[in-house]
Amino acid sequence: MASHLTIRALLDAATARLGERSETPLLDAELLLAHALPASRARLTSHPEDAATPEAAARFDAFLARRERGEPLAYITGHREFWTLRLQVSPAVLVPRPETELLVERALALFPAAPLRVADLGTGSGAIALALASERPAWEITATDVSEAALAVARTNARVLALERVKFVAGEWLEPLKRHRFDLLVSNPPYVAAGDPALAQLALQHEPAMALASGPEGLDAIRVIARDAPAHLERGGWLLLEHGATQADAVARELVVRGFRHVRSRRDLAGHERITEGQWT
Repeated sequence: MASHLTIRALLDAATARLGERSETPLLDAELLLAHALPASRARLTSHPEDAATPEAAARFDAFLARRERGEPLAYITGHREFWTLRLQVSPAVLVPRPETELLVERALALFPAAPLRVADLGTGSGAIALALASERPAWEITATDVSEAALAVARTNARVLALERVKFVAGEWLEPLKRHRFDLLVSNPPYVAAGDPALAQLALQHEPAMALASGPEGLDAIRVIARDAPAHLERGGWLLLEHGATQADAVARELVVRGFRHVRSRRDLAGHERITEGQWT
C-alpha cells in the first residue's frame, strides 16, 4: 500500500479489501487506521486529505493482513470496549461480547449498592468483575480463572482502571474458593458444543478454545457450576449464567434439579434467551 496515499484513499482501498472478510469493513478500516497512525476516528473524518507516513501506512497494511486472516479486531488493536470500560485483551482471553453486558445488568438489578460478596467464575479479561466493581464500590468481588495468562490480563485491566480491590485467584470455577460463601455468583462459561461447526469460523479459531467449547452439548462447565454453587451461596443468594441462544431450557433444568428456585431466563437485545438465573433458598 503506497505510503503517499491520503487517509481517504487508504480507507477506500482497505474497505474494499475487507469487504469479503468483515460485516463492517469500513468500521474495521477506520479503527485499524486510527490505531496505526495513531489518531482518533474523528480525526480521520475531519482530515481525510492528510497523508499517512510510510511507517503508519506499513503498520496499517500489516493490521489489514491480520484482519484478512480472520483475527479479531480487538486482538489487533489490543483493546475492547465493554460496559463503560476500555479493556485490554490478548489471545489469552475471549473477546468480551456485547451480549455479556446483560449479565452485568441483571446482577445490578438484583442487588442494591449495599455491601455484597460476589464471585465471577472464569473471568477471562476481568470484564464482568470489573464492570460490577465500577458500578458497586461497596461490593467485595473475587474472580477466578484456570488460566494464569488470562489472570495476568485481568490484573492488568484492574490496575489500569484503578479497580485493584477485585481479587483474582487461580483455579477452575469454584474450586479455589474453598469454603467461602457469596451472595452472588456470575459466570460466562464456555457453552459451545465441541462439534459445533461455528468453531470453524476464522475469528473463533484465534480465540482460546477452552473459553469457547465445553463438551458434546456445550453444557459441561455449566453443569459443574450448577452442581457446586449451592455450597458457595448464602441463603437467598443468586446464580447467574450466560449460555447459548438455544440452551435456556437445559440450563433451567440443571438449576431446578439442584434445588434453585425462581429460575428464569432473560433475553438479550437480539431476542435470544441469553441469561438464566436462579435463587438458592
